[in-house]
Amino acid sequence: MSEIVNAFSIDVEDWFQVAAFAPYIDREDWDSLECRVERNVDVLLETLDKHQVKATFFTLGWIAERYPAMVGRIVAGGHELASHGYGHERVNDLTAKQFAEDIRRSKLILEHIGGKVIQGYRAPSFSIGAQTPWAHDTLRRQGYVYSSSVYPIRHDHYGSPDAPRFPYTHASGLVELPPTSVRIGSRNLPAAGGGYFRLLPYAVSRWSINRIVVQERQPVSFYCHPWEIDPNQPRVQHANIKSRFRHYVNQTNMLSKIENLLKDFQWAPMNIAFADSLQSVV
Repeated sequence: MSEIVNAFSIDVEDWFQVAAFAPYIDREDWDSLECRVERNVDVLLETLDKHQVKATFFTLGWIAERYPAMVGRIVAGGHELASHGYGHERVNDLTAKQFAEDIRRSKLILEHIGGKVIQGYRAPSFSIGAQTPWAHDTLRRQGYVYSSSVYPIRHDHYGSPDAPRFPYTHASGLVELPPTSVRIGSRNLPAAGGGYFRLLPYAVSRWSINRIVVQERQPVSFYCHPWEIDPNQPRVQHANIKSRFRHYVNQTNMLSKIENLLKDFQWAPMNIAFADSLQSVV
């Protein structure tokens, strides 16, 4: 096991809020759908506690408003509470003014419910990039210290393949903590979790993470979602095949793979794993 401490994070959203299902589920119908996030977050909290791991929970303001007791359990467990925005709207679909309101609103909600200052933000679908040059400045003005929103890979829904792979600081002072990628030849390949972690054999993820912490001597930034451990969630049958495959693949095995990950590496919340990078800002 490497002595490097990596960052474990959870994007707290429910199955009907994912970007892939946005064309098929009306936002106005969210309150009428079965919400399973509390049950799934509690399972993840129990799993983290079992392995004595603390994590960062990037939480939607929409979720926090409806499940304040769940937010309380996250904070009481010693985990970092951070913002995932209010209503899971992609940053590149918002104006700068709308984005400022979204991140201000979510920060106020989370701080009121959690009783902690919110320092971190992760954009829905890693949607900060070349189309949103104002985003990092806006985050800093709203009081955020770091973002984990620019994924330096090529993907059909997101990604900035030419962005730095490891932490960097913007002119505004905001620190970007990119989700982890592994460099193979001239390409950055995803190694941060999500659908790739479910799809690929665990040995591939373990090799990728081990390569980064051992050879590159950098902490890994890993993420997952509560709905990824829930194979009994409702099915969006009218979504296209590609979206359904990406969403539902290997959910049955996800929790056991997470447990393997927690045993094989050392983990902490984002603000601890990347404390050296954040030191000049906090």
